[in-house]
Amino acid sequence: MEKIAIIDLGSNSARLVIANVMPGGYFMVVDELKEPVRLAQDMEIDGFLRPLRIAQTIKTLRTFRTLYESHGVTKVFAYATAAVRRAKNQKSFIEEVQSSCGIKLQVISQEDEAMFVYQGVINSMEVPKGLIVDIGGGSVKLIYYNRRVMLAQDTLPFGALTLTEKFKNTGSPEECLQAITQYVGEHLDQLEWFKDLDPETQLIGVGGSLRNLGKISRKLKKYPLDMAHNYHISFNELETIYDTIKPLEPEKLMRIKGLSSARADIFPAALAVVDAIKARTNFNEIVIGGAGMREGAMLRYACPTITEKPISDILGHSIYTLLHHFNMNIQHAEHVFDLSMQLFRQVKVIHKLPRPYVKILRVASMLHDIGSSMKFYDHHKHSMYMILNSNLYGIPQKDLIMAAMVAGLHYKDGLEQLDCQKYLDLLTEEEIIAVRKLGVIVRIAECFDRSCGGVIVGISCDVLGDSVILKTKAQGECTLEIKDALTALGDFKRAFKKNLEIL
Repeated sequence: MEKIAIIDLGSNSARLVIANVMPGGYFMVVDELKEPVRLAQDMEIDGFLRPLRIAQTIKTLRTFRTLYESHGVTKVFAYATAAVRRAKNQKSFIEEVQSSCGIKLQVISQEDEAMFVYQGVINSMEVPKGLIVDIGGGSVKLIYYNRRVMLAQDTLPFGALTLTEKFKNTGSPEECLQAITQYVGEHLDQLEWFKDLDPETQLIGVGGSLRNLGKISRKLKKYPLDMAHNYHISFNELETIYDTIKPLEPEKLMRIKGLSSARADIFPAALAVVDAIKARTNFNEIVIGGAGMREGAMLRYACPTITEKPISDILGHSIYTLLHHFNMNIQHAEHVFDLSMQLFRQVKVIHKLPRPYVKILRVASMLHDIGSSMKFYDHHKHSMYMILNSNLYGIPQKDLIMAAMVAGLHYKDGLEQLDCQKYLDLLTEEEIIAVRKLGVIVRIAECFDRSCGGVIVGISCDVLGDSVILKTKAQGECTLEIKDALTALGDFKRAFKKNLEIL
């Protein structure tokens, strides 16, 4: 395992991400740091980076170096984007960073930056057709794809910071935002491909401002899961939030729950960009993507084959990342999943759950023991908590919540003992019933590999009236497995309204 650092020097902020890279194409972020540097501030005057902003950036990069060196990082990838790309004093700035910080900045092109963002999104989200909008401080990237093939991309020469600077003297806050929306709209109207988007396309939002939008939405809703990735915001809700902040001065914006104080003054401009997109498309919501340029860069290093072919099984890759990171018994996890699927298929006539529930079953059965990496006692509760906060890729947030509960049920507690009422409030009665059924399935499957030796290899079920006769096919002594599974008879009857016999 090696440790790498990614530095993303943007127009508004600088970010450092430190990750462990594991064999097999997996990586796990172990530390990060973000600092506002406002590198693009006042660049509109003459195209030069200002001395004060350069000094702040160098101070920040020195802090980054101290942190990544303390982690024992072996490789550092430092990328500079829009502000440095356009700066007339680019060369002298890069040289000063090199001499003062010992960090070699790579100024990446618009195309390379868009590719990093694109690879971060398509390898973390199951969205077949998407328009990615990445709102940075100094640029707005638009990337259109279909079936994980990029069809078009453009970078607009402004971002939330530079738009705020450009229109700050336009008038009232509302007049300023109206001018920004019109200005952005004029640039969008010049993109021919933008006028002909597939009607099934989904809008995906990337970048700090849009992640902040998601945070505000979750605070307003008192949403129990504080996870940016794959969070959906309807345009009706977006409009309500936007209308609320439009007339506010920056000092009042800072009081909004969920909005970063370092981003408060440029946040309205970011929403004005989305408003301009909304006015020209048929989207009814925006999906927040938690993976962008930095994740794309990490993926490209850890799994270089993505440059030719995206990850085919996003959820599986994310699950195995956790299994490897926590040094779990992967063979046992795979066998429990296999037995869970066999049982799911065998009792389909009584559980009547559709195919989409397989994704939930997969996560719960593969990660049911992950909590034991914290502590064996109550590990089912730890597993539920860890899955809830896992930020797994390739699964909707509601499905992730359900999978966490299913994993929590694989031991002996019921939902009432798992302290999960705030999550249950997000589910329908039918979904709660499904969670209970899947929890029993994973529990029995886990019992059938109690010795972690793969002794029970097959399951067959006969449904006879009020009873289910479950027959096992074993390759060796399975007394422990059968004895353990018999403790689940009561839960099976409560979930399926049938008696269970195990032979």
